[in-house]
Amino acid sequence: MNILMMTNTYTPHVGGVARSVESFTNEYRKRGHRVLVVAPEFEDMPKKETDVIRLRAIQHFNGSDFSVALPIPGSLSAAIEKFKPDIVHSHHPFLIGATAVRVAYTHQLPLVFTHHTMYEQYTHYVPGDSPALKRFVIRLSTSYANLCDQVFAPSESVSAVLHKRGVTAPIDVVPTGVDVEQYSSGNGVEFRRRLKIPEQALVIGHLGRLAPEKNLEFLAGAVAEFMKAQTQAHFVVVGVGPSQQEMQRIFGQQGVSDRLHFIGILQYLELADALHAMDVFVFASMSETQGMVLTEAMSAGLPVIAVDAPGVREVVIDNKNGRLLYSEDHAQFVSALNWFSALPVDQLRQLKQAALATAQSFSIGHTAEKALQIYKRLIDQEFIDRDEEYNVWTSMHGLIRFEWEMLKGVAGAAGAALNVYEQDNKPVR
Repeated sequence: MNILMMTNTYTPHVGGVARSVESFTNEYRKRGHRVLVVAPEFEDMPKKETDVIRLRAIQHFNGSDFSVALPIPGSLSAAIEKFKPDIVHSHHPFLIGATAVRVAYTHQLPLVFTHHTMYEQYTHYVPGDSPALKRFVIRLSTSYANLCDQVFAPSESVSAVLHKRGVTAPIDVVPTGVDVEQYSSGNGVEFRRRLKIPEQALVIGHLGRLAPEKNLEFLAGAVAEFMKAQTQAHFVVVGVGPSQQEMQRIFGQQGVSDRLHFIGILQYLELADALHAMDVFVFASMSETQGMVLTEAMSAGLPVIAVDAPGVREVVIDNKNGRLLYSEDHAQFVSALNWFSALPVDQLRQLKQAALATAQSFSIGHTAEKALQIYKRLIDQEFIDRDEEYNVWTSMHGLIRFEWEMLKGVAGAAGAALNVYEQDNKPVR
């Protein structure tokens, strides 16, 4: 089949949505399907790409590391006509996601939407951030979901939230699968040697965008406190982002900066080497919809210590493949690290084996097969015209010209529209 993927983030951007689109795209192509990806331009993107259309974009929108597409050129329509998609898969309710709706309706194609993100937790990137804006983006993303023939939820936690918010479209849980073989082996010894980390040191690891919504200030504080008492411990951080400076400041306050290692962005073999250089993976984000980086870490046999949150609780099983901490508490996190560092060899082996088994259950082969079966079912169905839902969504969308005015930072006009919502509508929980 011909699958049209439409996303606001894609490689080389580092983030869960970009990795998800890339992982599914690669797996679909391996199985003989054609995939056309429509995504914004990014700095340092590949010079040659097959079946990828890049749209002009604003880089580093509002101080973030996101790229945001500008209005869609007419040439895109011709490219889509030539591709002849069987199905449209949108990965955002805004910007290119809005174009996905128009494409699906124009060509009378089934529309799938993966609700990757709890958007209300990212409004700090938008001028005029407020409780009203958070409620607005919840309403907008919920209305968008109800335009679609199918919603993919990355975890059971997200599925439950979407049902509670009033999503009436069919919802299936389809996590982003991990390429288990990609991370199953790596040269951790050599990676440690390059960083001058002793072979017997305890290496704590983290992977992901270093951004405020990832709760990295809390994580850095807990790890630095542990490392101050445990002088053999090192912290290896893979990723880039605006929170790096704050993390460095916290480690400096504790006097352990010499054992903090920022590695930047790693891909493929280098990332596998980095994961195999770690002994335990730590995570404290409360904004995830699925535990993708956790399953990647577990593919390398890493136990995980994490704070309980949607997407995390589906992956981390307390005292089986790591520790799941039920409150955001420094003392508890430090205690969990102390517990791990004192584990006997046999218990440590059991944790690693359980981590590997968890990763296998989240393999890309399993999740891609589930998605493809749903695609096939949708393609065989008669096209459903959802004029009423479409009119609701477009009227909301037009109130603040969200696709464009938000980008220009016209917070005054946005605020006026949002105040109307605040008065006329109850908050969505």
